[in-house]
Amino acid sequence: MKKTRMLTPGPTPLPENVRLSLAKDMIHHRKSEFKKILQDVQKGLQYLFGTQEPVLILSSSGTGAMVAAVNNLFSPGETVVVVEAGKFGERWTEIARERGLKVVRLEVEWGEAVEINKLSDVLEKFKSIKGVLIQASETSTGVLHPIQEVANLCQKKGILSVVDGISAVGISPCPMDKWGIDCLLTGSQKGLMLPPGLAFISLSKKALEKVKTIKQRGFYFDLLKEHASILKCQTAYTSSVNLLTGLQESLRYFRECGLKNIYKKQKALTEMVREGVKLIGLELLALKNYTWGLTAVKMPAGLDASKVLSILKEKYGYVLAGGQGPLKGKIIRIGHMGYVDYVDLAGCLYALQKSFVQAGGVSGARNFIERAMDIYFKTLEET
Repeated sequence: MKKTRMLTPGPTPLPENVRLSLAKDMIHHRKSEFKKILQDVQKGLQYLFGTQEPVLILSSSGTGAMVAAVNNLFSPGETVVVVEAGKFGERWTEIARERGLKVVRLEVEWGEAVEINKLSDVLEKFKSIKGVLIQASETSTGVLHPIQEVANLCQKKGILSVVDGISAVGISPCPMDKWGIDCLLTGSQKGLMLPPGLAFISLSKKALEKVKTIKQRGFYFDLLKEHASILKCQTAYTSSVNLLTGLQESLRYFRECGLKNIYKKQKALTEMVREGVKLIGLELLALKNYTWGLTAVKMPAGLDASKVLSILKEKYGYVLAGGQGPLKGKIIRIGHMGYVDYVDLAGCLYALQKSFVQAGGVSGARNFIERAMDIYFKTLEET
């Protein structure tokens, strides 16, 4: 009889107007009606990415855009640096090695952000590096990397910055042109408030010129084909029509609300959850440089996070995420990105405290929901 609430770091809840748009009758992806939709979508994506360059649309998950970035920007045998600070940093390494690239791994402790001086040292040591692959927001740990500084360093070194913004775009500032990012990508199922199935990638002029030098880019994820197609308000292959009509509604929301207000809300929700978690008596994984839209919560030694997650779902109707890799069973990840508000999170904090105690934890917290909500409204006013 309870309503299920999904607060995972993707997929995320969908606004009603997006859901209704997804239910519209099918239209043909090569006709003028659809081209008008794609033209409007393109303007919205450029606003969201903060770029004057085209934003290419792929029918895939965000990982497809990661593969496309690597295969289109680098040739086998070239050297790249991968910032490995979590599960998705490791994914960059796997994709790069599959491409036949030489990978220099800059390993960062899970829960920490990369230090610019250490990245600079690596770039000084390995002179043949062609690019840096990094997450804006490392979804497995809730860490926000200093992307503006990374992109600036890459610009000075004359190499490409390739940024996975899957858990950042539409959640926290990541303006591509202003920060000098060469390649920024994201997926549909997080900040964009859509089902999984679409990926988006944009290239700076410098990056596009590099793509033109790559002889084997792959067939489906050929970004030169996609670039030529999007200039004609098309995609190179069959479009995900209904997802794109949903995207049109989602992007309208971003433009009507304004990115500044979206970011204010996401920052306030993040501070609310972090404050509530601390008041419950739990520890945060990322103590600084934390991402917006996702909070990673450590469980005490001896208490398996999966037990708490099970109670949260079965008794209180809250679906949250666990840890990955070495953090499996050790953390709970609370997603508060996309179509989520403070009421959803107030209930989540209540359910988290109760589930933690019922799973064997100890918490005598009082008034933590009210105090967390105070932080939410205070942050809104101050941001």
